[in-house]
Amino acid sequence: MKLSSSSTTMRVFYFEWLIFVMRTSDFEFELPEQLIAQHPPVLRGASRLLEINQAGFSDSQFVDLPGLLCEHDLLILNDTRVLKARLYGEKESGGKVEVLVERMLDEHEVLAQVRASKTPRKGSRLLLEGALWARVLGRAGEFFHLRFENAASVADLLEQYGRLPLPPYITHAAGEEDETRYQTVFARELGAVAAPTAGLHFGEDMLQTLRDKGVNIAYVTLHVGAGTFKPVRVEKIEEHVMHSERYTISQDTVDAIAQAKAKGGRIIAVGTTSLRALESAARDGVLHAGAGETNIFITPGYSFNVVEVLLTNFHLPRSTLLMLVCAFGGKDKMLAAYQHAVAQEYRFFSYGDAMLIERE
Repeated sequence: MKLSSSSTTMRVFYFEWLIFVMRTSDFEFELPEQLIAQHPPVLRGASRLLEINQAGFSDSQFVDLPGLLCEHDLLILNDTRVLKARLYGEKESGGKVEVLVERMLDEHEVLAQVRASKTPRKGSRLLLEGALWARVLGRAGEFFHLRFENAASVADLLEQYGRLPLPPYITHAAGEEDETRYQTVFARELGAVAAPTAGLHFGEDMLQTLRDKGVNIAYVTLHVGAGTFKPVRVEKIEEHVMHSERYTISQDTVDAIAQAKAKGGRIIAVGTTSLRALESAARDGVLHAGAGETNIFITPGYSFNVVEVLLTNFHLPRSTLLMLVCAFGGKDKMLAAYQHAVAQEYRFFSYGDAMLIERE
């Protein structure tokens, strides 16, 4: 059905009004610190699952996921791989530094966050991990533009010398357990500084079980940036500036989505990163293959074009990701589900439990 111009105008007005009146404090809830998961479950997939649909919500287990999906459903996974992006060292002139690589620009240059008692000057050098020399080429907004002077590529240097950048709410330093469990089993495209954590639940056995049932699987790539942990510091949410991340969607994935819809299957995004990539590539209502940058900020009132079901972990209070799931599942229902999850002591964040949300 084609909307009249007056209907379209009213819809735009309603969306703008909804954004205007929303406050960051509207997305607050009390989260006991002990519910923040510090370690993954012993086995992948040994986690709980909160199912949220039009009827309400119910408690389940992640191993029950195959029974909640149908033949011809299409699971979209983010195949990004986490860089060992954190490096420690010192300025050539003296003083300790901490570097977190945000993005590889080419084989030798990166954008990075740099923490130091005094801001490194353009042209200065950093000695990292006692072996790597990086020269400061300048600034690019909040990031420093660095060039590594070693002969090896940045990717190889980070693999050899870097440290896994666990999220700020995980209190222990990355260890041997994290080296494997903070990567998905399908990670292949190197470039993220944080894991697409909803994908951490899947082991090879679960993926094969889903295939055997007739659930198809396709991939997108969105390289998660450190900005995913950036708190919303403003009260009016329209004043928040989203970070930018790179994504790629292949023609095979676009075709798989079209085929699933034609057969009556649902498009199920595994993680907010998969959802953001798909919705970014379909802002005009048509999903396009290709690569791009996205700073999409999804809040209640957003009209989804692609995704019909979202599998995701539990998010921080007052965060952009909580706003996203409220947009997807319905604000009142999602906040009630979060209160239920707290009362039932679900595990939160990267190593925590999951939700399966049907789009409102």
